[in-house]
Amino acid sequence: MKRNYSKEYREYHSKKKQIKNRSSRNKARKIMREVFGSKLKGKDVHHKDGNPLNNSKKNLKVTSKKYNRGKK
Repeated sequence: MKRNYSKEYREYHSKKKQIKNRSSRNKARKIMREVFGSKLKGKDVHHKDGNPLNNSKKNLKVTSKKYNRGKK
């Protein structure tokens, strides 16, 4: 089945909550980039408590993409 990106954006990604979460995740990445610099390339920023709105430095950890995206 072919993925319908416009429908996916309209029904999920454009919601206020998702925009806020995405913005917060980008902010976390910016915070960690200041600390780790180019070592962040190819890595993800993991929120230890699972809350993308909690960007305190003690809640953030640099992990591999495989670990972070497989974490449930």
